[in-house]
Amino acid sequence: MPRIMKTIHSAIHNGWSTAAFCLQLGIALMMSSPLRGAGERPATFCNPLDLDYRFQLDGVSRREAADPAIVYFDQEYWLFASKSGGYWHSPDFSHWTFVDGKNLPIEDYAPAPAVINGRMYYTAFNTKAIYRADDLRAGAWTKAGDLKEYPDPALFQDDDGRVYVAYGCSSSGGISVAELDPANAFKEIGSPVLALKCDPPNRGWEVRGDDNAGTGEDGKLSETPYVEGAWLTKHDGKYYLQYAAPGTEFHSYADGTFVSDAPMGPYGYAPYSPFSHKPTGFATGAGHSAMFQDAAGEWWHVSTMVISKRHMFERRIGVFPAGFCSDGQMFCDTYLGDYPQFLPGGTSAGGESHSPGWMLLSRTKSSEASSARTNFPAANAFDENIQTWWCAETGKPGEWLKVDLGKVCRIEAMQINFADEGAQARGKLRGDAYQYYVEASRNGSKWERILDRSDNQRDACHDYEPLAKAVKARYVRLVSVHCPAGADFSVSGFRIFGNGLSRAPSAVGQMTVQRNERDGRKARVSWTPSARAEFYIVRFGLAPDRLFENYQIYGATEAQINSLNTGTSYYFTVDAVNDSGVTQTKSTALLKP
Repeated sequence: MPRIMKTIHSAIHNGWSTAAFCLQLGIALMMSSPLRGAGERPATFCNPLDLDYRFQLDGVSRREAADPAIVYFDQEYWLFASKSGGYWHSPDFSHWTFVDGKNLPIEDYAPAPAVINGRMYYTAFNTKAIYRADDLRAGAWTKAGDLKEYPDPALFQDDDGRVYVAYGCSSSGGISVAELDPANAFKEIGSPVLALKCDPPNRGWEVRGDDNAGTGEDGKLSETPYVEGAWLTKHDGKYYLQYAAPGTEFHSYADGTFVSDAPMGPYGYAPYSPFSHKPTGFATGAGHSAMFQDAAGEWWHVSTMVISKRHMFERRIGVFPAGFCSDGQMFCDTYLGDYPQFLPGGTSAGGESHSPGWMLLSRTKSSEASSARTNFPAANAFDENIQTWWCAETGKPGEWLKVDLGKVCRIEAMQINFADEGAQARGKLRGDAYQYYVEASRNGSKWERILDRSDNQRDACHDYEPLAKAVKARYVRLVSVHCPAGADFSVSGFRIFGNGLSRAPSAVGQMTVQRNERDGRKARVSWTPSARAEFYIVRFGLAPDRLFENYQIYGATEAQINSLNTGTSYYFTVDAVNDSGVTQTKSTALLKP
């Protein structure tokens, strides 16, 4: 039976989730395509998004972009993010052009763009004004009205032309909605309503901490989340008011949603929250986000991702496939969400699959470097943790980082995440960028240059590079030519994608899940090990075919989950993963309240 038919057959008979099916279909399409070897490559991207992130204007030298929103307008994608000095636009989601935001209050957090009556409008955190674009590409804007103070605002125009703002940003606070009058300089109509509030005693995902276990300087558990990041979406007559918690600095940063039949409410909590959640993997966090539709009408979710190492607000941008189930359940697909994905807007990138099927080849593999500073070993570049990095002793040309993949693999793409260690920069880098080249070898002695960025002029600290043609190699070496901003050569993730050309792991066998008797927000999942598995993915959700939440588990066959809603039943399963594929179990386990 052909590989694609086997994939469909397994999905039907084993009850795979949408995310798992998409990944495996991507692998099948990649392996079965008659174009393989013909020089044609799928158009892909990889999170964190590959942008020229700005160095901040004060404090410790670090890059930041957060609280993003994307609007598809005038046949282009328009991307706004906090503390970026401006905004970007792209016709294809791959090549981005930066526009200086000098005519906007661009240093205010939480930009809120929206198309209102066919024009782009903009406000931001407590800006107290709204602006209309006269020429988006030239950065020309005009003040269109005065507003009240709206923290973390989100503008929304309904089908009937009425305009609303959702807002809120506070500890243990809530999200409110007000109506604005576009015919009267966007003055408020009536009074705002409090649409939602947090409830951490019953929503584990709202509890602060990287693992939602609580945190506090006094050593006691704290259940005081920061509620922020409103966004309002309408789909099939329903209004989805999303919000972020428990805090932007945590791996657990996520979005939940309330649903209503009217923009001003009343709103009811969606028990599948958080619907946007990525607490594990190389780049974590999927909170303070915005829903948008691409050129083909498909839904996506653009989110804040966490570094928060040099500064609490050191953050990046991630983009994930999203959508709605037949009964209106909102979802965001973060399954292996920092692996390569097809670009938004495509119509022939593999049907329903958003993944080309490229697996990670480099995690925890043996590594060497030309030099390494104390506490910055070469292994840090391969530990799948964006918060740790390797740093050479200098930023001089010739410093190098090498990985042994352990066997000959097929290499399709790489993501080189530069750490900017020692950089002394403020604002956008102009005429200065990382320059480097990558070599590959089958035997460690004869090297071939497979990627050459020796003359690169594009600032890209999360440089994602699909190869023009796949290569087979065991050893890969990254060599520095130039480091910008006075930085030393440093890398938080030298991530190599492709296929290990081996067998996928066996399926996980016995699995058990048990809820904490004293705290219904918590559960422990355990399973028997899988042959050839490098790590596991615990998936769960409200139904066997809606296991949208996931945790990647390394070096263990059990997981503590603290992000559940009390009084809610969940179905769990565990996938096994290695460098050659993903294998799902054939069943789910029901966790009752």
